[in-house]
Amino acid sequence: MKIKELVQTSLIVAVIIVLGIIPPIPLGVIPVPIVMQNLGIMLAGIVLGSRKGTIAVGGFLLLAFLGFPVLSGGQAGPAVFIGPTAGYLLGWLITPLMISYSLSRPFMSHSWGQLIGIWVPGVLIVNVIGEVWLWMVTPISLVGALGSGLLFIPGDTIKAVAVYLVAVRMKMLNRVVSQD
Repeated sequence: MKIKELVQTSLIVAVIIVLGIIPPIPLGVIPVPIVMQNLGIMLAGIVLGSRKGTIAVGGFLLLAFLGFPVLSGGQAGPAVFIGPTAGYLLGWLITPLMISYSLSRPFMSHSWGQLIGIWVPGVLIVNVIGEVWLWMVTPISLVGALGSGLLFIPGDTIKAVAVYLVAVRMKMLNRVVSQD
């Protein structure tokens, strides 16, 4: 990695960590809170592209695994990666790759297509992976887990729109594909 790429990647990791300072909002019905860090995860895919974005998210998750309290609410350690939120973390790891890939499709050149290219991987796929994991490690039924995931859709959609608007403002949507 060049120095510039290393600095960009490190800055996105720092943004994700800072978003974790915002306290998680517990839902009460499931052991997974609403967090702001997924906004940073989607931003990694837009700002850095698939390779560097995945490296940034992987580095962030490695810090969490090693015990650094970088996850929202100060969560950290190996136990987090087998607990109820682990599926969401796995979804986060593949989000930059999926966002970059979806935005590289020719039909995603329109603004609505670009927003969908951020929303589907950054919101829908992450939530489905997280909900399936939740079903596997808790006594919650699959239907209950998938249904509870609907609670995240409105807020996560707002985050995806915010990422899209940042990307448009930074004129980065067209460069995401070309940098990979």
